[in-house]
Amino acid sequence: MSRLCEGRVAIVTGAARGIGREYALQLAACGAKVVVNDLGVSREGLGRDTSAAQQVVDEIKAAGGEAIANCDDVSEWKEAEHMIHSTVEHFGKLDVVINNAGILRDRMLVNMEESEWDAVIKVHLKGTFAPCHHAAVYWRNQQKLTGEPVNARLINTTSFSGLLGNIGQSNYGAAKAGIAAFTIITARELKRYGITVNAISPHAQTRMTESLRERTPEEIALRHPRWIAAAATWLASAESAEVTARVFELGGGFLAAMEGWHRGPQAEPIDNPNAIGPVMLDLARRARRNADMRGNDLD
Repeated sequence: MSRLCEGRVAIVTGAARGIGREYALQLAACGAKVVVNDLGVSREGLGRDTSAAQQVVDEIKAAGGEAIANCDDVSEWKEAEHMIHSTVEHFGKLDVVINNAGILRDRMLVNMEESEWDAVIKVHLKGTFAPCHHAAVYWRNQQKLTGEPVNARLINTTSFSGLLGNIGQSNYGAAKAGIAAFTIITARELKRYGITVNAISPHAQTRMTESLRERTPEEIALRHPRWIAAAATWLASAESAEVTARVFELGGGFLAAMEGWHRGPQAEPIDNPNAIGPVMLDLARRARRNADMRGNDLD
């Protein structure tokens, strides 16, 4: 993977800690110039420490890489636009945006406050949409200017919670499911410009997951963020040009291309509205058996 991203310019949001930090470090080690974006907030999105991003920049520079810090709020439209434009102004171009920034406000539905829903949706979903929009506008203009595909990359972050569901995370899961759908749709829209759009659903030991359950040292090693970062670095490179509109689940020694929603058990044509209920019950039971066979526990 050495020098895999030589000369490419990449933005990583939420890059001061955890997976985002690992993304930034590996991209820099592979030759990319990196914009380390982070507000330095807590896991819940509270507080602010603008020095957090600079610490990662200092680490990259100490290793011989090139990076700058950015503290724009990616969930704010104008700040996301500024992040894209300031990157181009500083480095002369932009090749990759990795949308990794996120927060948690876990709560059961009956206890969730409106503010807890709004905060998570805004950071994850709008915080993915806004950078993608402004980057795509820049790349489209570049493609029109040169007449050549731009070979650019958008890499988003989804989650098991959004793809298969996790109790207590209706806000987070809804945002992550939205990101998966957003990834597939925008990949189809942007392919004409030479832009690929993919998403990663990571299994990694970070501050976002460390309190969920205890893990063995072997599990922790397999869930180290470097495994996720290796995938993101390859997706950021020129080698991944033919891969787009894909959601990859990765970590803990596991790698899969997720298929998303697809038609499952199907009924024969129904000619009596009164039969719909019993047929739906039969389809639900058959779908449940299929889910059990795949190991997707719905309880």
